[in-house]
Amino acid sequence: MEEKKKHTLLSDLGEFGLIKRLTEKIQLKNESTLKGVGDDAAVLSYPDKKIVVTTDLLTEGIHFNLMYVPLKHLGYKAVVVNLSDVFAMNATPRQITVSIAISSKFSLEAIEELYSGIHLACEKYGVDLIGGDTTTSLTGLTISITAIGDAAEEDLTYRSGAKVNDLLCVSGDLGGAYMGLQLLERENEVFKVNPKAQPQFEGYNYILERQLKPEARGDIVSLLKTLDIKPTSMIDISDGLSSEILHLCKNSKVGCNLYEDKVPLDLQTKKMAEELNINPLVAALNGGEDYELLFTVPLGKYDLVKKEFDFTVIGHITPESEGANLVTTGGSVIPLQAQGWNPLK
Repeated sequence: MEEKKKHTLLSDLGEFGLIKRLTEKIQLKNESTLKGVGDDAAVLSYPDKKIVVTTDLLTEGIHFNLMYVPLKHLGYKAVVVNLSDVFAMNATPRQITVSIAISSKFSLEAIEELYSGIHLACEKYGVDLIGGDTTTSLTGLTISITAIGDAAEEDLTYRSGAKVNDLLCVSGDLGGAYMGLQLLERENEVFKVNPKAQPQFEGYNYILERQLKPEARGDIVSLLKTLDIKPTSMIDISDGLSSEILHLCKNSKVGCNLYEDKVPLDLQTKKMAEELNINPLVAALNGGEDYELLFTVPLGKYDLVKKEFDFTVIGHITPESEGANLVTTGGSVIPLQAQGWNPLK
């Protein structure tokens, strides 16, 4: 007979007991962390560096569905989406704070599972968990994470530096996270009708991981430094390629030509899109949550970037008057439109 998993009520532990349980194994890794968890505030030291700070909020029912998102994966992803923003500034993440609002439906073991993912991400990316807050929620789980990083002033990269004739590049491949989400949603609907049905995930491990356990592309930041390339502008892809290109163009006061046949798509993304009758290019342009890096480099660096398998040249920067456009394989020119997040949907 299968042994029942233990479920400890959070009310049995209390807030201070919960905080102690979640933080007692934290080990600090960064010299810039002078004091972490355990005092009224953390103490950080960054001599001769600029500080980068970013915050993301994830809310149950809006940003994630616990019917198919494992808590450990959720904790990992919540950290990664913040670290991705730090890397997009060409900076190095050093610390995070984690604040959660939790309802009574969660046991201690469930929260520990969430934090195991948070700690795993901290370990992988070498960041310190230095504080946060816990409180009660009446509507489910909410996670707010703030990431702190550093960079030399001359290394910082903004959205506003792209110049006419710069090459537009992207790391990895796009649309996989969106297609992974569509697959999870489809199987969740099947489960609602028939709880005994087995999910049909075979052959789609990659796009499922892209959705459930994305990675922040710090390796691309390191590679660019190795190649002695400083991007003229950079942004991470959280809301879809189209939206991020428009952000770069608006902030840099330039236009852009994006070439349809250059947009990198994985085979699993294409296969899932065909199965669901979705254009895979639409998934790349509007899907979001890929957390790849979109950046521009001077035209003179073309010989260096074209040799790299880790990123792809997908277009070039044009004068602002020409606008941001998609150039199709047939040669048609279509203005790019932003999708992003619509709170009214």
